[in-house]
Amino acid sequence: MRPTELLYALALQAVPNIGDITAKKLIQHCGNPEAVFKASSKALQSIDGIGSVVTKALHHSQTLNSAEQELEFIQKHNIQALYFEDHNYPFALKHCIDGPIVLFQKGNIRWENAPIISIVGTRQLTNYGRQQCEKLVDELSIFNPIIVSGFAYGTDIVAHKAALNCNLQTVGCMAQGLQQTYPSAHKKYRSLVESNGGFVTDFWSTSKFDPSNFLRRNRLIAGLSAATIVIESGVKGGSLITAQFAFDYNREVFALPGRINDLQSVGCH
Repeated sequence: MRPTELLYALALQAVPNIGDITAKKLIQHCGNPEAVFKASSKALQSIDGIGSVVTKALHHSQTLNSAEQELEFIQKHNIQALYFEDHNYPFALKHCIDGPIVLFQKGNIRWENAPIISIVGTRQLTNYGRQQCEKLVDELSIFNPIIVSGFAYGTDIVAHKAALNCNLQTVGCMAQGLQQTYPSAHKKYRSLVESNGGFVTDFWSTSKFDPSNFLRRNRLIAGLSAATIVIESGVKGGSLITAQFAFDYNREVFALPGRINDLQSVGCH
C-alpha cells in the first residue's frame, strides 16, 4: 500500500464514532479511504447508518494530522501496516466483519500456508494446565502451525514458549501500541518471539495499556485463527470471551477437560 493510501486508511481508523464495521461500509461505498474523506457530507449521509456526527468527525482537520504522525512513527520503527484489502493481510481476519482496517505487525511473521491456532487460558495456570499446554503444542508441531496468544501471564506465555521450543512461529496479540510491552516482565521474550513470529495490534503508538483494551485484543486472537483452544478458565474471564468471539466467527473452539471439582476447569467444562 502506498504511503498516501495508508495515510488516509490510518486517518479513517482514527476518526471518533467510526469503528471497523462502519469504516468498511464507507470504503465499500466510496471506493477507497481517500475518497471517503473527499466525499461531500450529503453523499456520505446518503449511506445507511451514516449521519451528521460521523460526517463532522470525518472533516475534522486534526484527524489527518494525527494520521501523519502515526505514519511517521510506523516508518521510523519498521512496523508493517497491513490494510484489510491487501494480499498480505491475514486471510482468516479478512472474514471478520469487525477485523481492523489496518493491522500493525512487527517481527518476522509468515502467514502463508500455515494453520493458525490460538491458545488461551487463565493467568493462574495449574501444573496440569501447563503440562497439557506444552504437550499439546509439541504434538501439534508436526503440522507446523502458528501459535497465537496474548503474551500475558499464565497460559499465554506458556503457549508462546512452548511454540518457540518446538521451532514454531508464534504471534502475540497486544492490547496497546507495539512500542510497549505488557507485562513488562515479558520484555525478555520479545526478541525471541520477533525472530520466529512477532506481534500484532490495531492500537496506535499513542495508545497506552489499559485493561479495557483486552476485549478488542481478544477479537484478534480469535479472528486470526482457524481454531481457539481454552487450556484452563474459571467460570468467567477473558478466555471465555475469546472463545465466544471464535464461535461467533464460525471458527472451531476446543477446551482442555479437567477434574469436575477443579475451579480452573469450570470454564472449560
